[in-house]
Amino acid sequence: MTANEPNESVTQTTQNPGRSDKTTILVCQGTGCISSDSPEIYEALKNALDKFGLKDSVDVKFTGCHGFCQQGPIVIIEPEGTFYAKIKVEDADEIIESHIKNGEPIKRLFYKDPVNDEAIPLYKDIPFYKHQTRVVLRNCGHINPEEIDDYLSVDGYSALQKTLSELKPDDVIEVILRSKLRGRGGAGFPTGLKWKFCRNASGEPKYLICNADEGDPGAFMDRSTLEGDPHSVLEGMVIAAYAIGASHGYIYLRAEYPLAVSRFRKAIESAKANNYLGENILGSGFSFDLEIIEGAGAFVCGEETALIASIMGKRGIPKPRPPFPATSGVWGKPSNINNVKTFATVPVIINKGADWFSSIGSEKSKGTAVFALTGKIANSGLVEVPMGTSLRTIIFDIGGGIPDNKEFKAVQTGGPSGGCLPKDKLDLPANYEALTEAGSIMGSGGMVVMDEDTCMVDIARFFINFTQAESCGKCTPCRDGTRVMLEMLTDITEGRGKKGDIETLDELGKVIMDTSLCGLGQTSANPVVTTIKYFKDEYEAHINEKRCPAKACKELIQYWIDPEKCIGCQKCLKNCPVDAISGEKKKPHLIDNDKCIKCGICYSGCPKKVQAVTKVDNVQTQIGGGE
Repeated sequence: MTANEPNESVTQTTQNPGRSDKTTILVCQGTGCISSDSPEIYEALKNALDKFGLKDSVDVKFTGCHGFCQQGPIVIIEPEGTFYAKIKVEDADEIIESHIKNGEPIKRLFYKDPVNDEAIPLYKDIPFYKHQTRVVLRNCGHINPEEIDDYLSVDGYSALQKTLSELKPDDVIEVILRSKLRGRGGAGFPTGLKWKFCRNASGEPKYLICNADEGDPGAFMDRSTLEGDPHSVLEGMVIAAYAIGASHGYIYLRAEYPLAVSRFRKAIESAKANNYLGENILGSGFSFDLEIIEGAGAFVCGEETALIASIMGKRGIPKPRPPFPATSGVWGKPSNINNVKTFATVPVIINKGADWFSSIGSEKSKGTAVFALTGKIANSGLVEVPMGTSLRTIIFDIGGGIPDNKEFKAVQTGGPSGGCLPKDKLDLPANYEALTEAGSIMGSGGMVVMDEDTCMVDIARFFINFTQAESCGKCTPCRDGTRVMLEMLTDITEGRGKKGDIETLDELGKVIMDTSLCGLGQTSANPVVTTIKYFKDEYEAHINEKRCPAKACKELIQYWIDPEKCIGCQKCLKNCPVDAISGEKKKPHLIDNDKCIKCGICYSGCPKKVQAVTKVDNVQTQIGGGE
């Protein structure tokens, strides 16, 4: 028997504990909840169990991110699935005494629906979860990511056992091909085809790489997967390594994710201890080991050739292709690179079958997509839905719509290189083809929602500023083209725009996209090109009228206190950092716009029932509205 043949003798080496009916308290300890004292809540709950004499009959365990970050810290009581939101340390005793000891759930800690203020006790009934289909995130928030037994209890490593005992490498590739799984890193290349290219490439050894260099502003899908279910990614990597014939692998994980690094390192150690990784895995004759490479935070290292260069200790800059990594990657040897979410999906496909997976999603985009839903949205967090689910469903049914009764204005998909889509695109299906046709991209899963107060010119400037700063500088279109675009957009948002700028920006953006070396440059102008396409009137207002319709661009607005509304509470006067506000108590105040730095503290701090401070644009000021 060779290492590439299935081993009939592979058996279940660890008993599957299964799920227990024992009462278990789950405390979210993803990065977001940790920052809001969830470790202290975890300890307080354990102490409360001891205090009320229940520590032997009830388990408390921490989990990774449950997804609903807007409601953190989150505590869930299983097996019934009671969902407690925004928990504080001082709530611990009441949870144990009232809910656990006396069987009386605490209504004030239930999730409150933002539409009708209804208290919803079970997480399965909360709209945020009810409309999701979780494949990648199937275990996140339900298991302790640092305990391999928890992963085994939900059929963990059963796909690897099946692979090594029943399937040849080519069989595995065929299953992935039939599933029509596409890479979740952004490009959407067929995963099985990628594996096939690498397996058939000449040269030894072969290498497997997991790209966990997630750097999009507001994106945390990969981080949360690694923090909440690291073994699913590890299991997928071992299966992929077996399929392509790799004996060594790397996970390129950015150092800014210390919790993900720590938990994945523990997963590697426990997988080795249980023979799911290392030499002669499960007695199959197949051996595979991997190591963590901590990236220094360069966004461009998410591009596969730049990532490979960084692994080898070189400067992380892209290089022209061909050759592709499948034939010449790490150390010049055949290498396969996939995203975190791609590998996490593989075990489910092996266990449930290619037909099951391909039955989910749309015609050309199968399976599910994970989005980090952020921005001006009622329910921010991680969302996983079938490919092809409409933007409207994601934003309004799952995301809860726009807070404070504001109007939806746009959504950007695909991270800083994604396009901004307007209201009339809300019924667009979220899949590779539809988003690309509309001028955006699927990307790795960022989704930023914007409301009526968002200036689309300024948002284009923000994202171009990011990509320009992250450009490696190797190719002229990206290095210099994005800099010129940034300068022009800055001029427009500061009132220095001139006739012809819109046409120049549009043309320059398309040239940059057509001529840049790598994916960063080839998509960098998407925010500019799409905002010009869908929100040209805002550009025209900035240039022709020196006015920001959203009243967001500092240089084009002024703050004014309405003397008819001002009650002289002096909050604005006391909070102004430059003493630009004057007035006596209980009398109308004034703003000296020569001193005002337009920080907006007076506007946000004015009592809402009064709202005497208003923002006015330059046109209103010039006709006397701001005097």
